[in-house]
Amino acid sequence: MQVDDSLQAFMLERAGVCGALVRLGPAWREVASRQNYPAPLRAVLGEALAASALLTAHIKLQGALSLEFKSAGALRLLFTECTDAGRLRGLAHLHESDVLVPAAPLDLSAQPEALLAITLGSSAHGRRYQGLVGVRRATLAGTLQDYFEQSEQLPTRIVLAADDDVATGLLLQQLPGGNVGDGDAWPRVGHLTDTLSASELLTLPVPQLLHRLYHEERPHLFAARALGFGCSCSRARVEAMLSTLGRAEVEAVLAARDGEIEVICEFCAARYTLDAVDAERVLAVSPSAPVSSTPH
Repeated sequence: MQVDDSLQAFMLERAGVCGALVRLGPAWREVASRQNYPAPLRAVLGEALAASALLTAHIKLQGALSLEFKSAGALRLLFTECTDAGRLRGLAHLHESDVLVPAAPLDLSAQPEALLAITLGSSAHGRRYQGLVGVRRATLAGTLQDYFEQSEQLPTRIVLAADDDVATGLLLQQLPGGNVGDGDAWPRVGHLTDTLSASELLTLPVPQLLHRLYHEERPHLFAARALGFGCSCSRARVEAMLSTLGRAEVEAVLAARDGEIEVICEFCAARYTLDAVDAERVLAVSPSAPVSSTPH
């Protein structure tokens, strides 16, 4: 089945539950193609990419929503992002000395000092909110559910899946007052969701999947939102990064590389080249500052 990149919001009117389904085909394959990821890491990266889009379904987003997982274990970094324009990007890094077992799912809770950050907005828009959650669950979906329970106190159910071709996710949230007159609605929706297999989530068209699961809850579909791969890197951002390094380090890099600095974006492979004249211009207008380790 050909899958386009899209985010589909819906409402289960009888149950008082809002939801969303995301399906990523080309965007996911573009992200996955950037590195030769081991299968367990590729699966988690696909789930994270789908989740970053899924979490934008019911919020007014200015800038971007990003998920960033860090640990002292094998999985050093996992970063995915969805912008307010529906542009997606992501990457993952293992510690150099670690090798994953090919057939074993990656257990996030087994990663020492694991932490998941969810960031909304951007410094360019003047507002930035970040929530943190300790990772106690094996799966990303379980960790995100913990986040909503702790920070939003909003009953939430998330199901994620990814294979080589498709990354997908389902989000369900109980509306405030959603169980009025029907106290069994949220548990009932949960039981129905438990019958969903990863294969069905990956392959069934959205209307068919919702009908299969929730036809008695009167699902109402809203207009789908188009998504796609995209990167926010730019020459201006590269120059801003170089300005934080300071004159001594920039000049050392120029000397080591025959008077030229080349920066390659890990997300999209775009190449930015600066010579000594460019570097002097950047350093002349920007004071040095500490370098951030967070992807931009």
